[in-house]
Amino acid sequence: MAARRGVGRYRGGVEGYAAVVLAGGAGRRLGGVDKSRLPVGGRPMREHVLDAVTDARPRILVGPGPAPAGVLAAREEPPGSGPVPATAAGLALLGPEVAEVALLAVDLPLLTAAAVTALRVRLAVGDCDGVCYRDDRGRRQQLCGVWRVAALGAAFDRLRHERGPELAGASMRALLAGCTIAEIDPTGEGPPPWFDCDTAEDVRRAQGWSA
Repeated sequence: MAARRGVGRYRGGVEGYAAVVLAGGAGRRLGGVDKSRLPVGGRPMREHVLDAVTDARPRILVGPGPAPAGVLAAREEPPGSGPVPATAAGLALLGPEVAEVALLAVDLPLLTAAAVTALRVRLAVGDCDGVCYRDDRGRRQQLCGVWRVAALGAAFDRLRHERGPELAGASMRALLAGCTIAEIDPTGEGPPPWFDCDTAEDVRRAQGWSA
């Protein structure tokens, strides 16, 4: 993927901003179910995430379809091959006018539009390639972030140079190893936007926050 020009200031509305939601995980710790459709607060998790980026154009859902109305669908190759091929499949649908992209896991039912805006505002400072949330254990949540498309393009070029064109099984850590990444902590008393639902207990906790 060729690198594209980034931006140095926050742009409200839809200009130059897209969202890619990764929904291709196997959900092994949830019995193999499609967790993107598991309800939290009475609505599938994927709807919560897509609602947090309603001002993005386009919004792309990468995983088994169909996608909701108004959302583009993509699929990683081969299916189930991990977040790096899924990210590549989503980025392939972006036009040259898109300078920044929210890259989000589908199992973030507590994510809000305000939380995404905070990431975009931090990215606009211009001193990093991407911004993501840091969880309560100090871990970087790379699939709850906003990135410069140019930087992701360069990251894919580096990764392919290192391992060849095959991306299946590559880690997001390997993809983003050369990127300058800023981390932010959530503010306020609301539920953590980075909270991902990998287990049934996680889903129950998210349900509690959503009640």
